[in-house]
Amino acid sequence: MDYFNNSSYDWFGNTQIKITENYLSIFLNKRILIYGSGKSGLSTLEFLKNKCEVFLYDDFKKNLKKSIGEKFILKNQFDFIIISPGIDLNKCKLSGYLKKNLEKIHTDLDVFYSFYKNDCISVTGTNGKSTTCQLLYEILSKHKYDVKLAGNIGRPILSIKNIKSKTIFVIEASSYQLEYSKIFQSKYAVILNIAPDHLERHKTINNYVKAKFKILDNNSKNYFGFVNKKDLLTTNELRKQTIKRKILRVNVYPENYIKEKIDNEYFLNEANIENFSFIMAISNKLRLKKKIVFEILKKFKGLRFRQQIIYKNSFLTIINDSKSTSFSSSISILKNKLNIYWLLGGIPKKGDKFNLPKKYYTNIKAFIYGRNKKFFIKQLKGKIQHSNFNNLNDALKKIFLIINKKNFPKKNIIFSPSAASFDSFKNFEDRGDHFNKLIKKYLND
Repeated sequence: MDYFNNSSYDWFGNTQIKITENYLSIFLNKRILIYGSGKSGLSTLEFLKNKCEVFLYDDFKKNLKKSIGEKFILKNQFDFIIISPGIDLNKCKLSGYLKKNLEKIHTDLDVFYSFYKNDCISVTGTNGKSTTCQLLYEILSKHKYDVKLAGNIGRPILSIKNIKSKTIFVIEASSYQLEYSKIFQSKYAVILNIAPDHLERHKTINNYVKAKFKILDNNSKNYFGFVNKKDLLTTNELRKQTIKRKILRVNVYPENYIKEKIDNEYFLNEANIENFSFIMAISNKLRLKKKIVFEILKKFKGLRFRQQIIYKNSFLTIINDSKSTSFSSSISILKNKLNIYWLLGGIPKKGDKFNLPKKYYTNIKAFIYGRNKKFFIKQLKGKIQHSNFNNLNDALKKIFLIINKKNFPKKNIIFSPSAASFDSFKNFEDRGDHFNKLIKKYLND
């Protein structure tokens, strides 16, 4: 059976969508406060500085060029407030002010949408966003489209240069970005999956789901939404909402189909099979060339720190999955390997639960590190054999002492922390780099 059927729908640019006139450059010549001086905030400042009267505020960085203080903000009126994704309305210094002005709050996605009407493929979900976006970017580039990759993947949408009328955007959209977006729309919108995450920010799973579903907001039936047919939270929310865009429910491909078509080990676990399935569904809808799609998928080895194989020989595979910040993001790889030595630890996500099926328990030995050991011990107690360490280095040292004495044929060291990194590291990249340095040290000893 060929799962790559031809589509009867239009591809980029062939269906003209009527844009609401009220959205056209609504930020022009306005008085605007930018809250947050991270990558998103600074790119918004740069983009708007010659288009309107713009001011920058950050809770902690007082000496920034063009920044203002709390007293100035409280004494002045602003037409709009552009909030950075990292700003939590419940925890920031000007929480009360922002809550009183909720109707004025927008995001950089809204600013982008008000100035550009380019076709976009926007991707959200709890897991797999960056990988799916990167694959779409590479596939469209190979088709010779002028495509830009932006959003939560690390390139703020307003930092993109050389935009033409035919430029296509692939946008990774987080729940933080979508939560306060009011006008942003994307012709092609994707929800890969939804599992409990970021509840320390969204407070309830219902709020988190609703933030994700904002990506499906639109004013035309000629817009398309791709959702996981078997994802429970997505399916339940679809029953509650009236969605105008056409919803395409994506089936997950069987593993044997992937082996037959691309024979790429990277895609042979649940999470990456899901990524593969969405890529195929989107490529099919966009009428992309099957040969080119398979060519990219065959060569793809994953992104850094996302189930990335950093060492492999006949007896040992080491995987750096530092991007994992919740149990749900670690589950697929724990199901996919044998004789696993699992390293986990960090700042646990609020409400996170370990839901690995019982049949996998005996295949895993867990090595918990860091200050939040009690949380992980409680989750794994009675399920996974585990031991505890003060830091990552001590845990890894113990693993190498054990595996050097074992004679079974294949071992897997999997660094999939299932937690945020900020207890000991700047971010997941810093954590991933640290792990790589430790591995290099122990392999050379």
